Amino acid sequence: MSRIRAGLADVPTEVDVLVVGLGITGAGCALDAVSRGLSVLAVDARDLAFGTSRWSSKLVHGGLRYLANGQVGVAHESAVERGILMEVTAPHLTHALPMLLPLDAATGRRHAAFLRTGIGAGDLLRVAARTSRETLPRPRRISATETRHLAPVLGSSVRGGILSWDGQLEDDARLVTTVARTATTFGAEIRTRARAVELHGRSAVLRDELTGVTVDVRARAVVNAAGVWAGDLVDHVELRPSRGTHLVVRAEALAGLRVALTLPVPGERSRFLNVVPQPDGLVYVGLTDVPVDGEAPDVPEPSEAEIDFLVETTSAALAHPLARSDVVGSYAGLRPLLRADGRTSDLSRRHAVLTSAAGVVTVVGGKLTTYRRMAQDAVDAAVEGAGLNARPCTTARLPLAGAASRTELGRLTAESASPRLVRRYGADADLVLVSAREASGLTDEELLAPVAERVPATLAELLFGITHEGAHDVDDLLDRRTRVGLVTSDRVLAEPAAHHAFTLAKATVR
Repeated sequence: MSRIRAGLADVPTEVDVLVVGLGITGAGCALDAVSRGLSVLAVDARDLAFGTSRWSSKLVHGGLRYLANGQVGVAHESAVERGILMEVTAPHLTHALPMLLPLDAATGRRHAAFLRTGIGAGDLLRVAARTSRETLPRPRRISATETRHLAPVLGSSVRGGILSWDGQLEDDARLVTTVARTATTFGAEIRTRARAVELHGRSAVLRDELTGVTVDVRARAVVNAAGVWAGDLVDHVELRPSRGTHLVVRAEALAGLRVALTLPVPGERSRFLNVVPQPDGLVYVGLTDVPVDGEAPDVPEPSEAEIDFLVETTSAALAHPLARSDVVGSYAGLRPLLRADGRTSDLSRRHAVLTSAAGVVTVVGGKLTTYRRMAQDAVDAAVEGAGLNARPCTTARLPLAGAASRTELGRLTAESASPRLVRRYGADADLVLVSAREASGLTDEELLAPVAERVPATLAELLFGITHEGAHDVDDLLDRRTRVGLVTSDRVLAEPAAHHAFTLAKATVR
């Protein structure tokens, strides 16, 4: 059974490292610390990937935007970490994404040359990061005919385009869950519904959100990875969150789209919207950058103005504009940016590791692509500050659970009864099916069938989410272990299957 559990029953009360927050950075810290030979307890008040980490664009960026803003160090770090994810740690959860930047009659020669130069610089980042051309092909200029073939949804004024490649995640919340599950294989204890009430340099008070019971935990080092809520736990951490909103549309609303689109925002020289097809018949359109004042909400909500902006800006490039009725879902996330002057869109995405007077190590800033490096830096600081006897960081060469070479993944996909499981779990696809079979007594056909019309998630995935990934309730299953909840109507259709999965899992435990 899973070492990812809800609540604080039987929790260890003395550990080397306590990590607070189980987004991608906190999960990364837990894996980094435990793989160095340290005992680790990692907790979250809600669930794995409950906060910002599930609201991203589902991309692993090479840092081109940061290069355009003069953030060379951040851009290089992004490219390096993208290469590690795609070639070493998570080839099963990532793939190369073709991205088309269309050029139309309104794109002057000077601006087109600027765009080509920028994308060429992005490829130099790939080279500097030593990422193979087989993983990410070189960019190239393409004709109007090829542009229309790849993106027939574009307007008639298109006269060509620039085709480049970046990394795409199968799913951001799945990456978080996989990192956490990998940490448990080394012995980390992962607890959800466990809220940090007080943090000190060598201890913490935790509250079980299921029972209300508080527990004192002694830790030789404490790492605060609570993202936009980090300042609530430690004084003098000043953040300036910004909200990024995405729309979710059905693929048929953009019929024939074979690539992601990179669309310039009018009046902005280096800001773009992305239109990104997903594996399950959805397309994500994003994203905005809106400053957020006041207390950060648990679940941010897109504003009507942001939705209108995304619909209108995208529609301007299309032959047939999107209608509001094409938007079947939307979501918003908060970037944990360090406070500084200027627009949030211009703030550096470099992360920072801060140590309080009491000794709590806080890691803030950064972004999903660079989570591994953020975790390494945070644990380095914790180890040094507490004088821990720990091995060096190895996460740059440590494959996550289910990782395999792309050749092996291709073979598994060809031979599998469920290519979907291979796509989402890699070499652990058989583990998912076998464990679901043992937990339910159902046939493979029943376990691998879509849970509802237009909802490709399977009962096998739901059961695995409970037995191996610590899902505590239906929300965990539909909103984070799978992403069915991104479309409200799909979520309603899938709820009976999620309840059924819990019934089967409980019967197995008894």
